[in-house]
Amino acid sequence: MTETTQTHTTRPDDPDDSFEAYRPRSPEFRAAVDALRGLREDLFQDAFAYRPLPRKEHAGRLLGRMRGRRREYATWSRHAVVGAAGAVATLIAWADGEGSGVGLLSGLLALVPVLLTLVRPVGAFWLSLAGTTVVAVIGSTYTEWPWLPGSFAAHLIVLTVVAIRTRPRTAAWMWMLTAAYGFVAETVFGWGHYYTNVAPMLVFSAILLLAVTVWHIRRQAEEKVTAQRTVTAHERSRRTLLEERTTIARELHDVVAHHMSVVAIQAEAAPYRVENPPEELEKAFATIRENAVAALTELRRVLGVVRAEHYEVPDAPQPTLAELDGLLANVRQTGLEVEKTVTGAVRELPQGVELSAYRIVQEALSNTLRHAPGAGARVEIGYVLGGLGLRIVNGAPPNPSLIKPSPGAGHGITGMRERVGMLNGEMTAEPTPEGGYEVTVFLPVPVASESAA
Repeated sequence: MTETTQTHTTRPDDPDDSFEAYRPRSPEFRAAVDALRGLREDLFQDAFAYRPLPRKEHAGRLLGRMRGRRREYATWSRHAVVGAAGAVATLIAWADGEGSGVGLLSGLLALVPVLLTLVRPVGAFWLSLAGTTVVAVIGSTYTEWPWLPGSFAAHLIVLTVVAIRTRPRTAAWMWMLTAAYGFVAETVFGWGHYYTNVAPMLVFSAILLLAVTVWHIRRQAEEKVTAQRTVTAHERSRRTLLEERTTIARELHDVVAHHMSVVAIQAEAAPYRVENPPEELEKAFATIRENAVAALTELRRVLGVVRAEHYEVPDAPQPTLAELDGLLANVRQTGLEVEKTVTGAVRELPQGVELSAYRIVQEALSNTLRHAPGAGARVEIGYVLGGLGLRIVNGAPPNPSLIKPSPGAGHGITGMRERVGMLNGEMTAEPTPEGGYEVTVFLPVPVASESAA
């Protein structure tokens, strides 16, 4: 029996050759491939694609001050600048041709690429090189080479506009291709010309493209900073909202815990106030106490997580509207003239409503001290059938130019809205026509709750 051995020969391009398929490439090779790919994407792929230059936005400082038709015309300022630059290049080419037909044709060949940058920027670069070649052939053969004066100015304008409208990598490729074009024109076709302007073209274009690149980098940095500021402001607002909710949860925890503790103590002491209480009554009070203690334990377990490590439970109950006069007295000591007006039948409301109303008045007066120092304020409290109305209004500051922005600006309004929203109330906060600020709040209270209170 003869054993035959089959051999398999692989070619370098054989897909079955795993070694060739996974042969590592050198960093230089990968860099060259990436560079060629970038060149193809920037200057060859869709080179004549339609990319019109957008009009200027109305949000600028100068445009914001204009009105009517002038503002509409100002949005075309970018297009007007490019058109004016193309007209200058045309006049230079026409003057160099001494007003002849060749000069007129050279001017048109300088104008068209400049105007094309408004709609097809990359194609304008290639057309500028082609127009430069045509003008060099039909123009004077003993002056500048390969860029005649009109073509020189037009090509610099095209490079600048295209660099502004694209990215720095595209500007680098255009400069390198311009250098290659000048090198070929100078070495191969430069005989018979006593002056070549390849070096001035490369120097001036490098300066312009470098300036545009720096502008691009600065603009991108500003956009990143703006985006980061937006994210930071959003996170700060979100953190402030969470902190305010945490504060509200702490305060409600203290209020509810205080009442539950009172219920447990009274349920425990109630049987001792009755002589020979029935067994059923003792069991009922014992059940009430056990449920109150269990509810209090569960409340502390669930809501206790919102407390900070350094937070301490206040010794006194949370403030109510009955203590508002003390708050106003403290505020008056700081120099703020504040008046208080109460309308309706004063009555005790649920402690959560009382606490929220007290905190809203406190925060509104704090905002007045920060943002309108020297202005007077007025606090109006209205007890109505369906709830409680608040109105805190302050006048305009005497010296608005001396007011400096407060680091906590805007956070107090957020906290007030959180408290009002928690109670299903309504709130408005807006400037007054006189230059002050007004906060209006309505906190609903069910009739049953009012009678129970």
